[in-house]
Amino acid sequence: MSKGKKYVPRMLEKYNKKVVPALVKRLGYKNKMQVPRLDKIVINMGVGDAVVDAKLIDEAVMCLREISGQKPVVTKAKKAISNFKLRESMPIGCKVTLRSQRMYEFFDRLVGITIPRIRDFKGLSRKSFDGFGNYTLGIKEQIVFPEIDRDKISKISGMDICICTNAQENEEALALLEEMGMPFRK
Repeated sequence: MSKGKKYVPRMLEKYNKKVVPALVKRLGYKNKMQVPRLDKIVINMGVGDAVVDAKLIDEAVMCLREISGQKPVVTKAKKAISNFKLRESMPIGCKVTLRSQRMYEFFDRLVGITIPRIRDFKGLSRKSFDGFGNYTLGIKEQIVFPEIDRDKISKISGMDICICTNAQENEEALALLEEMGMPFRK
């Protein structure tokens, strides 16, 4: 039995070979361990219409499973709101947290395939950072992901994707994401 080479995602390889040296030079770090890196990616789908139609939660879970490659967690309402016909602990969405290899694979597909498929795309906003080095983007239609079969979708819904980094400031996170290929507006 021959020992094969261990699988390394393409984006992780790019990070180690190109992004780290570029950020050390660009931001003036003394050590490559100071360079910020991706920590996790959280994908969240809110399904407000699930109050009326419970099948929409199953559809959202299926979509997130196809997109991320792992089983999502169903999120439930924390309190009852009578105006929205919402009761406490009713399922109203789902989320999935990606780390390590799956995170880098998803990021690669997001940057290389999905974002260019967005209709009338002019670049991502540079203002969607939270002050702690995390970037959030919203996608209006889940069908921009090539993994989703349009015939199985009864209602088009959006999702939020939060890219969490260990950067201390927004400028460091912006530099990291730019070097990794995120298409920001000029």
